[in-house]
Amino acid sequence: MSQAYKFFENKKVLILGFGREGRSTYNYIRKHLPQLPLAIADQNHIHIDDKNTVCICGEGYLDVLNDYDVVMKSPGISIKNVHIKEGVDVTCQMDLFLRFAPCQKIGITGTKGKTTTSTLTYLMLKSAEIETCLIGNVGVPVFEMIDSSKGLVAVIEMSSHQLEFVKTSPEVAIITNIYPEHLDHYNGFDGYVNAKLNIIKNQTPKDIFIGNADQDILEFTDLEIESKRINVSVNDDEDNEFLSKLAKLNSYLKGRHNAQDIFFAAAAASVFGADNKAIEKGVAQFYGIPHRMELVGKFKGIKFYNDCIATIPTAVMLAVEALEDVDTLIIGGMDRGLDYGEFIKNLLSSNISNIICLPQTGHTIGKELAKTCKNNVFYAQDMEEAVKLAFEKTSKGKSCLLSPAASSYNVYKNFEEKGNHFKELVKQYGLVSV
Repeated sequence: MSQAYKFFENKKVLILGFGREGRSTYNYIRKHLPQLPLAIADQNHIHIDDKNTVCICGEGYLDVLNDYDVVMKSPGISIKNVHIKEGVDVTCQMDLFLRFAPCQKIGITGTKGKTTTSTLTYLMLKSAEIETCLIGNVGVPVFEMIDSSKGLVAVIEMSSHQLEFVKTSPEVAIITNIYPEHLDHYNGFDGYVNAKLNIIKNQTPKDIFIGNADQDILEFTDLEIESKRINVSVNDDEDNEFLSKLAKLNSYLKGRHNAQDIFFAAAAASVFGADNKAIEKGVAQFYGIPHRMELVGKFKGIKFYNDCIATIPTAVMLAVEALEDVDTLIIGGMDRGLDYGEFIKNLLSSNISNIICLPQTGHTIGKELAKTCKNNVFYAQDMEEAVKLAFEKTSKGKSCLLSPAASSYNVYKNFEEKGNHFKELVKQYGLVSV
């Protein structure tokens, strides 16, 4: 059993945020330290039937951080504008798992590709009959496995939010890529990059960093890493027959960006002894991930794809390239201050006939596109109107792709809710006349 709970003994502990991870933290502490006084701070009202727990709710919930020895911060909460006094230890589940969990760890982060790479790594290790688990940003809080992880190779997807306060690095770390993202959560791009780089900052010469040969992540920083570096390129299959086979093996992994994710995973799995047969079997077992170039179905002769995970322009254009026959693209979401200049140029040079623009960013981009009269630009006020337009404007035999190039928080709780709404509407209007 992990001894992580001893970290909390005789300390004033605040759980900051009471979503999935916050509840997991509470359950873990209560399992091992049922009498420890706790506090939970959340903007939303919460109720806990626990005489040893105090709830601090409402707009001022961030004002109490300096009253505690340990703040267990949930990933979705930004404290960039909060002054933390010396002596307050702001940490998180990911930090404590990396410090205390009795297992080997593969950490995977990046702006895009981390879920696919993590899932593939897990499948490859499992195919090699290596005891493993898949946890972290994939939806399983790491504390769910901390007591039962001994002897495992833990594959851990790590978001920038989960890495922000990490002080330990995994034995094997992958950074798939870094592009401007979540700038509203940090103090600009540098803050975002620094959070990501925590995955390798504390590696030792015995550890391994699997990096992107086509984008030198270390150019963003003066950081000197001590670990051994393995470079992975999207073009690694050009002179490697086995990698070339892997890149073409699974129709759920279309596009060069997915091929690169395969190569990242293969490099990580091979470190722990997975052979080519196991790696190939792992790729074959991949059945796609919701909201990532997800085929909703073919309706009225049109293929509809849900790619709501694509919250940055680069991801959108990679999906367009991979699918090859996108006739209609649906874009737009919350404005987080991203620069869309290059994205607009790429859309203008593409073969996309129709661009349906949702608020907020879609309308802004659409106005720039409309100046050229090259693409057919349509403005929708909501997803229902966008889907109706897609059925009306998309050529039969071609594809309609929802790939927002923006986050979903202006209308939806998250990208999953947005993608699910799109799928529901496509199926609804695909069965009736529009």
